[in-house]
Amino acid sequence: MTIYEMKAADSADNNVSLEKYKGKVLLIANTASKCGLTPQYGELQKLYDQYKDQGLEILGFPCNQFGAQEPGTSEEAASFCQINYGVTFPVFAKIDVNGDNAHSLFKYLKKEQPGDTPDGDIVWNFTKFLVDRDGKVVKRFEPKEAPETMKQSIESLLG
Repeated sequence: MTIYEMKAADSADNNVSLEKYKGKVLLIANTASKCGLTPQYGELQKLYDQYKDQGLEILGFPCNQFGAQEPGTSEEAASFCQINYGVTFPVFAKIDVNGDNAHSLFKYLKKEQPGDTPDGDIVWNFTKFLVDRDGKVVKRFEPKEAPETMKQSIESLLG
């Protein structure tokens, strides 16, 4: 299975095929609106503004598994991002990223880039995965790694 064969619900609960992002460089993050790292939404938006015309797509997936920091609905999470950080990149429906109910996309991302944990589990909000234009998961950025630090990796994939 590749990333393009997967689907995810958007914040309005419409099923979206990730095939629509084929040929793009993807930065996929689990997010939360009540986290100390929440200002990363603004930093991610800056990256998106800078590189979207070159083929970058950022996909945000709200998650309530870490400190219950995404307590509202999927629609509330998406609205929060737009109102407070001017987010224009896609924000999907709330999901789990760890455990039995983890979304298949995050199971795949963790398998491809397990990070420093023995089981590949995500340790907190704003873990970010970089995917090349062919759908290969090439890098994992841990939560405290600021989006600004990803520019070189993104630029190398954008060509």
